[in-house]
Amino acid sequence: MNTHIMSNEKIYWFIFYNDQLLIEKKNGKHQIPYTPESPLKREIDIPVLNVPVPGHQAKTFRVTKPISVSEQYEWIGLRSSYDYLPQESYKSAGKAFEILHWDKNSRFCPVCGNLMELKNDITKRCPSCGKELYPAISTAILVLIRKANSILLVHARNFKGTFNSLVAGFLETGENLEECVAREVMEETQLKIKNISYFGSQSWPYPSGLMVGFIADYESGKIELQDDELSSGAFYTRDNLPELPHKLSLARKMIDWWLEQNSDETK
Repeated sequence: MNTHIMSNEKIYWFIFYNDQLLIEKKNGKHQIPYTPESPLKREIDIPVLNVPVPGHQAKTFRVTKPISVSEQYEWIGLRSSYDYLPQESYKSAGKAFEILHWDKNSRFCPVCGNLMELKNDITKRCPSCGKELYPAISTAILVLIRKANSILLVHARNFKGTFNSLVAGFLETGENLEECVAREVMEETQLKIKNISYFGSQSWPYPSGLMVGFIADYESGKIELQDDELSSGAFYTRDNLPELPHKLSLARKMIDWWLEQNSDETK
């Protein structure tokens, strides 16, 4: 072990190699390492950053080379860790990953080019011109479109899998979220929608996003897919649904919500 922290107080250690998270196996369960010192050596000049976790000390750092671990530990992809870790640990791991991404991509001042200095856990300040930087979050929308007893599901070309999901897209400068919803649906499917309402939101640390979900109703139009974005899209009833996204996603939570609503209506 090699860490500058010499204390008996236990710390949560969020250690990453690329997008792989170090997880400890203990008593048949998986958990984030919780020890006074890091379970892995930290490479020289690799910073250790604090992770704001209520009621606990938590730290994070990267390793730049694949390191073999003992039977007590294993590397698991951050997304896959959703299936192994308690919900709060998974969310904290996502926060740690976002902080590391921000630190790596905000080394130099965007105004004068000088090296930035860490002011606190989520603030950097340029010692030359005083510019301050905070972690940037990319906001994206999801929209579940209802048409009678069916919903629109699409397969995007950038999906890593064969599942279908909801129309999605990033918020652009100068528009509000509802305008973004209507624009993305029109751009990607040529459909006009109405009754846009907020559903919920979800942190999406891959690497630093916020997903905001909306429900809307079909108004008019014929599906014409934006070919460079979508490979397929159609309205599906609950009885002929295609493969759906993983349960960790807000899109899946929205689809499951619709299935429950639709089930109640058909009884």
